Amino acid sequence: MQIPPLALTRDIVLIGGGHAHALVLRMWGMDPLAGARVTVVNPGPVAPYTGMLPGAIAGHYTRDAMMIDLVRLARFAGARVILDRACGIDRAAGQVVLTSGRRLRYDVASIDIGIASDLPDVPGYAEHGVAAKPLGAYAARWEAFVAAAGSDPQLTIIGAGVGGVELALASAHRLRGLGKVPRITLLDRGAEALTGVSAGTRATLLAALRDHGVALITGVSVAQVLADAVVLTDGRRLASDFTLSVAGARPQDWLTQTGLALTDGFVDVGPTLQSSDPAIFAVGDCAHLTHAPRPKAGVFAVREAPFLLHNLRAAVSGGAMRRYRPQRDYLKLVSVGGKTAVADKFGLRAGGGWLWGVKDRIDAKFMAKFAAYPAMARPALPKAHAFGMREAMGDKPMCGGCGAKVGAGALRVALGNVPAPARMDVLSGPGDDAALLRVGGQDQVITTDHLRAFSHDPALMGRLAAVHALGDVWAMGADPQAALAQITLPRLSDGLQADMLAEVMQAASAVFRSAGADVVGGHSSVGDELTVGFTVTGLLAGAARTKGGAREGDAIVLTKPLGSGVVLAAEMALVQADLDLTGGLMLGEIWAGGITSMARPLGPAAAILRGRAHAMTDVTGFGLAGHLWEMLEPEGLGATLSLADVPLLPGAEGLAAQGVASTLAPANRAAVGGQVEGGSGPRLDLLFDPQTCGGLLVCLPADAVDEVLAAMGRAGELAVVIGQVTAGPGRIVLR
Repeated sequence: MQIPPLALTRDIVLIGGGHAHALVLRMWGMDPLAGARVTVVNPGPVAPYTGMLPGAIAGHYTRDAMMIDLVRLARFAGARVILDRACGIDRAAGQVVLTSGRRLRYDVASIDIGIASDLPDVPGYAEHGVAAKPLGAYAARWEAFVAAAGSDPQLTIIGAGVGGVELALASAHRLRGLGKVPRITLLDRGAEALTGVSAGTRATLLAALRDHGVALITGVSVAQVLADAVVLTDGRRLASDFTLSVAGARPQDWLTQTGLALTDGFVDVGPTLQSSDPAIFAVGDCAHLTHAPRPKAGVFAVREAPFLLHNLRAAVSGGAMRRYRPQRDYLKLVSVGGKTAVADKFGLRAGGGWLWGVKDRIDAKFMAKFAAYPAMARPALPKAHAFGMREAMGDKPMCGGCGAKVGAGALRVALGNVPAPARMDVLSGPGDDAALLRVGGQDQVITTDHLRAFSHDPALMGRLAAVHALGDVWAMGADPQAALAQITLPRLSDGLQADMLAEVMQAASAVFRSAGADVVGGHSSVGDELTVGFTVTGLLAGAARTKGGAREGDAIVLTKPLGSGVVLAAEMALVQADLDLTGGLMLGEIWAGGITSMARPLGPAAAILRGRAHAMTDVTGFGLAGHLWEMLEPEGLGATLSLADVPLLPGAEGLAAQGVASTLAPANRAAVGGQVEGGSGPRLDLLFDPQTCGGLLVCLPADAVDEVLAAMGRAGELAVVIGQVTAGPGRIVLR
């Protein structure tokens, strides 16, 4: 007997992608707790590892070497990742509040959001300064500065603790290695720098500052930060092309509104890492260990992780909590610009190149935990099974989105048996993007579409399913009118079921409402996995824009980049980190860029294009080649396409070049590959890539191209001429 999927009954929300939460997710993926849904909320798809920051600033590490890909990590853990920032906790409602306005229910929550090092009270700092923490933005700003810096750049670093000294030395090393002569000034309001280390370590670091030409000024404060200078409270003005603050640890402001017990703005936690509210945990730099106060250091976050994992599981399933007691001191390894380091522990000092090697190995060992994950096990076939079952199951996870659609060949056979419309008010049936009806003298279109979930985030799936379903209405040149939902939910407790359905509908309703349509009802059911679909109607003010109507000489225009099928396939299959990803992007960043493109509605572009288009459709499951052929074949026309001009999502070409493909791509190639001549390589492959929420594909008269592209540009919409319609015989010729 087949075992039904296990129901989800409890929500664990991890606020922030800090070191402890990253380790918790990795351990959770190795041994998940049945019935618990884990969510990680973070502003970006990647999170930096603090230990490697000085090395990255000095040029010893590339950016991706110090970044943890939270999207890949969440996929491995079976968690949903939400790219947003927490700004509050409604403890009475049991909800985490996000800056987007979204609210996430929780049974148990944990906070690991780090600290800030900005100077919010200093005039001009917000506009012209850079904070060392959070680290990701600093690393990006630094690389841009290094690329554009002149021969004698001037830097001011505010805060002469260990972190400030380490980054000053790293900056000097990097710039001098590029043949520049930097002038770096290190400021501190205290009378003495480096008070938190032993006398020997302090002497070594001060000597290193002198050797690197870094000026140290103590007993001063910053009065104002300008675009090209820093003004001190004593009236001195320091020229500065790059102003960095490493001035201590500042908690994030929103924590004061939670009602939790705080010390100096940091969340008070006891030995079990629970706050004054037992349902809320806190770890890392944002937490204050009331039973054993310690300085802000990443080593404590790393060692808290197994205790946090155990206690989160206990909080939602029962059992005793574990108590965390931090070590009294820890080994501080401070790099001094080049590949040398100084060690400080228990007041003792050591130094040399060998210590940098030790630090490098420690950091590499930590990051190796997130470089590759065990392959996702696939259910074994029963010993006895019918012929063809292995081939039907395939050798990789089934794609979601449009990659899960039925192939064009099978669909064509099925639709061939559907009779033509018999009613006079049904003007068209299968074959175009939407059916065309006449109701009371008004022409109306109706279409339906759905998406098999490729993300654990129901709100994201609701938003994208709405954009996707509206695509056919917009492609027909109609104005959206009304929508009916068809939603299949996975097995859930009553509370999670109501919450998931609400998340889907709120996100989708926002898309429909902004498009001018109303959600008027629908149908729900429970099944093995989340599937979201909508039936949508639209009203036509003029003639419908159909797939037919293209003319010889028309320009072929595309309004979104290709590659969503490849990107989604890569993320769903948990592609290993040894892929050569292009553009310096990590897989999670490529995925986030693809989601942003998919979430962009086609309405504004359709409003511009429908008045001039001879033919129009949206690029979805059958890929660009398949949908273009649908436009050309009925007219007996052909086309030439410039592969070089076809826009692609960042990273998609690199993924395709390494064999990543959606499960539907082979069927798409089999259906129309014989009509495509020329071309080779990954750009050709991407013509058959199934698109989810793809762009409009439009045949425009040549004399309208300049006017329409200018209008699209003014509206902030992408529009690229990728080819031209030609006379028959019908072929798509690539050049």
